[in-house]
Amino acid sequence: MRLDELDRRIVARLLEDGRASFAQIGTAVGLSAPAVKRRVDRLRADGVITGFAAVVDPAALGWTTEAFIEIFCTGATSPEEIHSSVRGHPEVVAAYTISGDASALVHVRARDIRHLEQALERLRREDNITATKTSIVLSRLIGRPIDAPDGRGAAPDGGGDLGASSDMPGQTARDRLSRP
Repeated sequence: MRLDELDRRIVARLLEDGRASFAQIGTAVGLSAPAVKRRVDRLRADGVITGFAAVVDPAALGWTTEAFIEIFCTGATSPEEIHSSVRGHPEVVAAYTISGDASALVHVRARDIRHLEQALERLRREDNITATKTSIVLSRLIGRPIDAPDGRGAAPDGGGDLGASSDMPGQTARDRLSRP
């Protein structure tokens, strides 16, 4: 689905504050609250907006260590097989198939280095994983919820860092909660 400029501005406003009312969004984009609701409902039905969630600082939940792990698999392992191997590990917060030497890249969060090592050992025991290469995150420089398809940030003016993580000084996590 192609988004028009109003749809983009509504999505940008929701990314900025997922708890904003339809009336507040309407004021920001020049529409009535019912018109915004119809558009948001359509964006949800079309799969553009896939849900609303609270964005929480992982450190507040005890996840103070994160890493990216390159996973190397046996032969021609399918994305489905890789997914099956990593999905049961609660420390895995994202996984991607990638180009290059590795089969996949996995984003992991852990309580500390010891917990990271334990998670890594469990991943390495998966039958189709033959090797791993781990890079531990020292600091997060940018953390956006999404980038616009044209490569610009999702801010209404095309710039900015709407989703900066709360571990950056002076910035807080945004709440994105579903409306009743």
